[in-house]
Amino acid sequence: MAEGHCSGIQLMDLQRNTHHVYRLMYHFVWIPKYRHKVFEEPYRSELKAIINKIGYDYDIDIVELEVPTDHIHMVVRSEPKVSPSDVMQIIKSISARQFFKLRPEIKKKYFWGGKLWTQSYFVESIGNANEEVIRAYVQDQLTAMNEREDEARQQGLF
Repeated sequence: MAEGHCSGIQLMDLQRNTHHVYRLMYHFVWIPKYRHKVFEEPYRSELKAIINKIGYDYDIDIVELEVPTDHIHMVVRSEPKVSPSDVMQIIKSISARQFFKLRPEIKKKYFWGGKLWTQSYFVESIGNANEEVIRAYVQDQLTAMNEREDEARQQGLF
C-alpha cells in the first residue's frame, strides 16, 4: 500500500477500490444476553473460530478479536459501503446461530430466551492520527490552497 506523509497524516495502510482510497477501522464491544460469564475454554476458542470464519465468509477484515468471559472486543478494517451496524448484524446473527448449534447445552442453561447477544453494542472509529493532528490538518486546508494559488499566480497560470 501507499506510504508517505501528508501534512502530518501518515498514508500507510490505505486501502483502495475502483473509486475510493480509504482507511476505516472500527473497534466493537458487545456482550452476551444477561451478561453471563460463559466464554471460558473451550467456548472462547470455538466462538473466536466462528467469528473469524464469518469474517472470512463475508469479507469482513477482522484485525483483532478477543473474547473475555462476558464480552467481545473486535477491531475491523472496513470499506465505505459497509456500515458498522451491517458488520454487527452479520457477526451477531450468524455467530449466535452457529454457536447454539455447536453448543445447545449453553443455550439451554444460560440463554433460554433464545438470544445469545443483547441488541446493544459499542463502536468507535479508530484512526492513525490523533484528533489534534486531524483538526490542524483540516484547519490548514485553506492556507495550503491559498499558497498553491499564490504560487500559480506567480507563475502566470491565473
